[in-house]
Amino acid sequence: MIDAEALSHTTAAGIGRLIVSGATDPVEVAEHFLAEAAEAEKRNVYLCVTAARARREAEASLKRHREGRAVGPLDGVPLSWKDLFDLAGSPTTAGSALWRDSEAVGQDAPVVANAAAAGMVCLGKVNLTEFAYSGLGLNPHYGSPANPHDAAVTRVPGGSSSGSGVSVAEGSSPCSIGTDTGGSVRIPAAFNGLVGYKTSERRIDKSAVFPLSDTLDTVGPLTRSVEDAVLLDMVLRGQVTGGVRRADLSSLRLVIPESVVFEGIEEAVAANFERCIERLAEAGAGIERRRFSLFEEVEAVTAEHGSLTAAEAYFVHQERIDGDDCARIDRRVVDRILGGKRMSARDLLSVLHKRNRLIAAFGKEIDGALLAMPTVVHTAPEAAPLEADDELFHEVNLKTLRNTMLGNFLATCGLALPSGRDARGLPTSILFSAPGGHDERLLSYGLGIESALSEV
Repeated sequence: MIDAEALSHTTAAGIGRLIVSGATDPVEVAEHFLAEAAEAEKRNVYLCVTAARARREAEASLKRHREGRAVGPLDGVPLSWKDLFDLAGSPTTAGSALWRDSEAVGQDAPVVANAAAAGMVCLGKVNLTEFAYSGLGLNPHYGSPANPHDAAVTRVPGGSSSGSGVSVAEGSSPCSIGTDTGGSVRIPAAFNGLVGYKTSERRIDKSAVFPLSDTLDTVGPLTRSVEDAVLLDMVLRGQVTGGVRRADLSSLRLVIPESVVFEGIEEAVAANFERCIERLAEAGAGIERRRFSLFEEVEAVTAEHGSLTAAEAYFVHQERIDGDDCARIDRRVVDRILGGKRMSARDLLSVLHKRNRLIAAFGKEIDGALLAMPTVVHTAPEAAPLEADDELFHEVNLKTLRNTMLGNFLATCGLALPSGRDARGLPTSILFSAPGGHDERLLSYGLGIESALSEV
């Protein structure tokens, strides 16, 4: 019998190996995590626990293992889904009160079906910011999951994939699938001491995933290890093999942008970042620090013309925002969507044109290196002041999203890794990014980086 506490904090790949070794089995694992998920549902982490489905899938996995025909390394491993993904037999709420009582959908999203085909066990759907539109993770309709790293003070979980981050961090799911439009995988990973992998645009099928921004939305995992992120990337794409191999850090070049990404940084975040960079240099990585004016150009484009996310969010939600339903939507989400309503056609086309130019310039500027910077410049803030003051909420939200949004605008893929903790025990995070389409190179280096940083 595996120790329950240890099982709650074992990686997805580690659980898969325990099942293969016979130390546990998929049914035992599923029952453990279903019990944890049921308790987490009371804490606003899960919106729906799919116990019957999980037990059915676990029994099928157990049968495959006993017959020697497991379908992959994650066969029998549970996972949770952000409530944007269609899951047969459950409603898709997008964290909104508008769809609290909506009918269950009849078919899994393609990525959910891919996970099922890989033998994974669906625990249910987890909480999020309404419409996935905030980096803090607060939800006035379903309650907000509390960050599990502070027992004394309620802190934000990070968003918008709040339930994904908390379910993995607290041990009610070994891994979780979220979405990232402006940082919504990487930020909850940062605030919860996890690995967060933002995939390249269009790498993973977004069909039957409720949209925020069709251009910028990406699907990606929150995990306990880079290995898990690699395996889940294959699962979500319906692949059984991949090209990721641990890369030698002696061939790694890191560019550290001396620009806006360090403004307002907390002392512990900065110290942990520098300690990680020092360790990677010792492991053979080349380090280059230079001004990165592209980031300033991205900020200037947004300041002048507005946000692509807001424009596309208004396109998705126009009838709700301009109709009677608006009063039932989180006012802070409404404020952000209205920014898109105010944009002109010229603004939108200017953003798209300049974005294409800056994406191409980024590829030339980075020239085969990875970008390294703090994922977020502060640790998880207290929730109460943000709930009480909308102006403070928007200020902190934009600061929280600032670094990660740059990557979305420039169409990068990104890997957020734990970098340490501050004096209160709150996690800090370091972000590595590559041009879009370079996911396998990023993950290959990510395996080596994680190994090197485990010694920090």
